[in-house]
Amino acid sequence: QILYLKPPWTLASLLQCYKKHWVAVFGYVVPRSLLATVEYLYKHLLSAQTVDSSTAGVLLQESKKLLHAFSSRSDYNGVLPRAYAEVSKLHQTLTEDLSEDTMVLSENAVCEKMEAMTPNLQNCEEKKLHSSTHVAQENRHQEIWSVLEGVWNTINSYSVEIFQKLDPNTVTVTAKSSFEEAFLGLQKLIAAVNDILEGIRR
Repeated sequence: QILYLKPPWTLASLLQCYKKHWVAVFGYVVPRSLLATVEYLYKHLLSAQTVDSSTAGVLLQESKKLLHAFSSRSDYNGVLPRAYAEVSKLHQTLTEDLSEDTMVLSENAVCEKMEAMTPNLQNCEEKKLHSSTHVAQENRHQEIWSVLEGVWNTINSYSVEIFQKLDPNTVTVTAKSSFEEAFLGLQKLIAAVNDILEGIRR
C-alpha cells in the first residue's frame, strides 16, 4: 500500500525499493549490514560498463548472500531455492573456469621463465605440482559447498512439504509444540550452516 515504486518491477526498480524501504522494512527481515550488498549489486548490475570475471564472481557471491538471508523468512513458493540454485551453478562454473585459466597461465609462465634461464626440469615440475595442489584444494572447497547446499535444499524441501500439509484448524496443542520445536531447530541449523560457510570463506 505504501511503496516507493509500484509493480511490475524491473531489477533496477526492485533494488531501488530495497534501498528506499531498507530501514523501515527489509532491515527487520534480514541483517541490516546487507544494505551494502544491495548497494553493490545496484552499482554494478545497472552500470552500462561490462564487468571483469573477478567482479562477476563477487556479484554472484553477494547475490547468493542476499538470497540466503531471505531464505530464513520464506521459500517464496519455491522461487527462492530455484533462484539460489541457478546463481550457485553460475558461480561454480565461473570459479571452475577461473581456476583452470589460472592454472594454465601460471604453468606456462613458470615454464617459459625456466626455459629462458637455465633449464631446470625439477623446478618446473615442482611448480606444476604446487599448481595442481592448489586446484585440488579449490575443487575440495567446491565439493564441501555442494554437500552443504544439498543438505540445505533437502531440509528446505521437506520443510515446505510439512508446512503445506499442516492445517492450523486441526493442529492439536501437542502438534503445535512439535511444530515450534521443528521451526526453532531449523533456525539453529541455518545459523550453524552460516558459521560453516563463513569458515570456508576465511
